[in-house]
Amino acid sequence: MDIRTSRPEDLDQVEKLVVSRLDPSDGVDARLLMTDPDAGCDWVGVADDDGRIVSTLTLMDETVTLDCLDLPAGQIEQVATDTEYEGRGLVRDLIGWAHDRSAERGHLLQLVMGVPYFYRQFGYVYSIPVKQTRALTRTPDPVAGHVVRRATDADIPALHRLQDDAQRGADLRMSHTTQCWRWLLHRTGSLTWIVERDGVPVGTGRSTPEEEGDVVLGEIAGDDDAVRALVAHVHPAQVGERHPLLEPLLAERAPELDQYMVRIPDVPKLFEHLRPVFTGRLRGHEPTDVLLGFYRTHVRFHWDGERIGPYEWGGTLLGPGSAGGAGIAPDLLAPLLFGPHGIDGLRRIFSDVYPGPRTELMTRLFPPVTSDLLTFYLP
Repeated sequence: MDIRTSRPEDLDQVEKLVVSRLDPSDGVDARLLMTDPDAGCDWVGVADDDGRIVSTLTLMDETVTLDCLDLPAGQIEQVATDTEYEGRGLVRDLIGWAHDRSAERGHLLQLVMGVPYFYRQFGYVYSIPVKQTRALTRTPDPVAGHVVRRATDADIPALHRLQDDAQRGADLRMSHTTQCWRWLLHRTGSLTWIVERDGVPVGTGRSTPEEEGDVVLGEIAGDDDAVRALVAHVHPAQVGERHPLLEPLLAERAPELDQYMVRIPDVPKLFEHLRPVFTGRLRGHEPTDVLLGFYRTHVRFHWDGERIGPYEWGGTLLGPGSAGGAGIAPDLLAPLLFGPHGIDGLRRIFSDVYPGPRTELMTRLFPPVTSDLLTFYLP
């Protein structure tokens, strides 16, 4: 079995495999990505059994932004294996391929959303809440003076602007790239909408096609009147929670919690990249030494009131609290950095995450994080 990067001649087999295990629209997506000059076959890994493609996985380039700092990331999508080849560890091998490619591309983290538990086997941790999709109990009245239409390539700058405005208040965000917008506009698995008022784009959203059953509307952005016009036009059965106008029109939130999973492949490299974030959070705090213990490793650094000194990484430190530091279980670092709890919230859930004796300092470093992630597939 050859685990390798796909080639142009693999396209028909990859498309057929994805359709057989996922959905016809996923075959369209595979073709869009594999033939696009900004993605191409380099994004797709395959398991090749003597010329037969029997498993596949796509690694998409993304950018996650935390406190205005961009972090290059990879997202795993379109995982599919031929039923005859299940249970042979092919997805495990392909995830290894993805992690190697991710390192080559300079990604500081990887994200995935999918099968419960499965990706925890490969170092992924539930970290970032997925905005819930909830039943729409009442459709708002249409608003005169608005035109709702399908978006085109010419609308991409407007789509960027509208979504940037919607994401502005989030500490952590992931936007669609220009390339991704192009793929979304030409795929069949979702429809991207533009709302115009006096010829000016003032709203947008993305919905599932009617032929798939109950319509789901997500990625809603725009002013109140534009959102009313969009929802009245699309008439969805379910809506992704995002716009405050719609909150009174949605059913109760479900008790289940859906989350994006995150893997951090190299903690020291990520911490070095996050230096501007930590500097911003410590600004205004008096000079101090900081100790963060991850049990099998730890890091120390000095804050002089303006900048962070060199990180000094060390080995096992089982009791960081007794040395004046925080204790952080290494498998909970991703939810600590990117999740909604912060260190104060996580310590109420997990015994092996605690701020130690310097609670104010550690809550500055690790506050709760609000998030808004736009992904290729609607949650």
